[in-house]
Amino acid sequence: MILYEVCVEVRDDLLVAFERYMREKHLPEIWNTGCFEQIRFEHTQTPVQESSRIYRTCYQAATMADYDRYLELHASEMRADFMLHFPEGCTPSRRVWQALQNWA
Repeated sequence: MILYEVCVEVRDDLLVAFERYMREKHLPEIWNTGCFEQIRFEHTQTPVQESSRIYRTCYQAATMADYDRYLELHASEMRADFMLHFPEGCTPSRRVWQALQNWA
């Protein structure tokens, strides 16, 4: 299992627009690529600073090939659209994790 994590620090005045964009456009479009088995969208309970909040999206891919397919076919378009909607006030960071063991 491959976990792709994107954290975005969002300026307070963009919170409503950011959440709407993520829930109504960005995440449904990524889901429709078929590259991920699960997507979770979360935010911190309390602001990190007085003027911003951090959101995290966790994408679960079954294999590295699925994640690579997302990067090759979809990522640049998705990132460009995000930057079109939020050219400032949102600072993303990305990480890729590979699961070593799972307890359920």
